[in-house]
Amino acid sequence: MNKEAVTEGLLFVVGEDGLTLTQLMDILTIEKEEAMSILSNLKAKYESDTSGIRLNFLGNTFKLTTKKEHKEYYQKLIENPESNTLSQAALETLAIIAYNQPMTRIQVDEIRGVNSGQVMRKLVAKNFIKEVGRSDAVGRPILYKTTSDFLDYFGLATIEELPKIEELKVGEMEEKETDLYQSKYKEPEEKVEEIEEL
Repeated sequence: MNKEAVTEGLLFVVGEDGLTLTQLMDILTIEKEEAMSILSNLKAKYESDTSGIRLNFLGNTFKLTTKKEHKEYYQKLIENPESNTLSQAALETLAIIAYNQPMTRIQVDEIRGVNSGQVMRKLVAKNFIKEVGRSDAVGRPILYKTTSDFLDYFGLATIEELPKIEELKVGEMEEKETDLYQSKYKEPEEKVEEIEEL
């Protein structure tokens, strides 16, 4: 097993939450010296011009970040009209944060049932969500809230203008009732066609 490769994958999965030295030691069941050696080797690897990322030590955690010298290209990506459309995953993640903020990535993951790290990184890049502190939970994960850009995008003056959950549930029930109504009255027509064919 290549421990450097595993560490790289771990750093990618945790995203902006980062990975502490203790976590790495526990996960790989290795001593501090070996963990430091792995991180040192990865840092040297990313310093190369052939890599678009770097390993930083921020807030007692190690995390992968982009290189500042490539910033203008990331800005172009964000400003690209094709990049401004929100995917279903992004909308889902935004809704969860908007109705429950502030939230950590892990809390969002638990509700969605999938890893939301990449989606949340994109939402931070678009300035739809932002870091607002750290939770008191173990590891002190980052807390996120929606921004004024989020409100502007959806035409809201304040977060209080979001539809109430109860209203959304009523809307869903009406839609389901309509679907049920239509399906009930489609069945006899189909049966009539079958009879005519006989």
